[in-house]
Parts: sequence; structure tokens; C-alpha cells
Amino acid sequence: MNTSNKLLHKLKIGDVELENNLILAPMAGITDLPFRLICKEYGAGAVCTEMISAKALFYGDEKTKLLLNTNGEKRPIIVQLFGSDVEAMKAASKYVENIADIIDINMGCPAPKVVKNGDGSKLLLDIDLAVNIAKEVVKSVSKPVTVKIRKGWDDNHIVYEELGKRLEDVRSKGYNITSEEQKKNISEENVI
Repeated sequence: MNTSNKLLHKLKIGDVELENNLILAPMAGITDLPFRLICKEYGAGAVCTEMISAKALFYGDEKTKLLLNTNGEKRPIIVQLFGSDVEAMKAASKYVENIADIIDINMGCPAPKVVKNGDGSKLLLDIDLAVNIAKEVVKSVSKPVTVKIRKGWDDNHIVYEELGKRLEDVRSKGYNITSEEQKKNISEENVI
């Protein structure tokens, strides 16, 4: 990989230094171990597991645990968790702490099967709960915690500025904004 490109640079998240700022995003059904290994081989600064259900880990689901296979994988590894139950998120974060170098909380997934349970981007409608989840996860683990958010739920719930500031207040090490609302397919404005 040609690292002379000015867009690529080292990146530090908490105490984890990435070789570059090219990070493989989590993609359900795609970012399994073989795909992550290939991406690291071709120069990704960090890779992320598929999105992992905190409740599934909390209740000991064996199929979910298989998504956390990192055998032979180069560091750093990001594990992304989703959920709206504070206790499940804390327990899942503790469970993955020995696997992950960075723990990412998904508050941006728009999939109907995720939001129908109050998870993912549905948390954008309850900022207090979203911030409490982040605060409790940060307190529960020693690893850096980041959060994926969206611009908002819809035009009446544009929350990225308030949520971003509050996430900083609870010592989240960063957040990634998807610049569209949950209820739209096309972004109307660039928020970044």
C-alpha cells in the first residue's frame, strides 16, 4: 500500500495507534474473519467485526460468539456492539474487552429488525438513554469506546450536535456520523 497519500495518516483512538486512518466498517454478513484478514493484508489500519448483539452475548448465544472469532488476525481489532439495554451493553462490553482493542457502539443502524427492538438508530429518539449506554460502557471497560451515530431520526429529530457533545462529556473516544437521517435514503446536507 502506498502510504505517501496525504489522505492517509496515523490515527490514535484512546491509547490505540492505528497504522493509518483507513478503517473497515462493520457490515453484517460481510466483515467475517476471512474478509477482515484480506483487508488487513491490503493495508487497512483497523478492521471491525460484524455488528454484535449485546443481548445475544448477554444470554450466551453460541452463534453470536462465533462472530467474534479473531484467530490469526492482526491488531488492532474493533468490535461493534448494538443494543438498548444498559446492563446487556455493559456485560457484552466486558465480554469482548479481551478480544477488542476498541469497542464501538452502534447507534446508527437503520435495519427494521434492529430498530424495532429500540436498538441502533432508534436510540436517536432517546438521547438520554443513548448517552447513558455510552457512559456505562466507558465506565465498564478499559478499552477506548467509540460510537456510530446518524445525523438524526428524521427532519424533526436532528440530534448529531447535541448527542456528539454529550458523548464527548462521557469520555467516548470518538464518534462517526452517518450524514443522513434514519427516515431518508438520500442525504440533503453534509453535516461533517
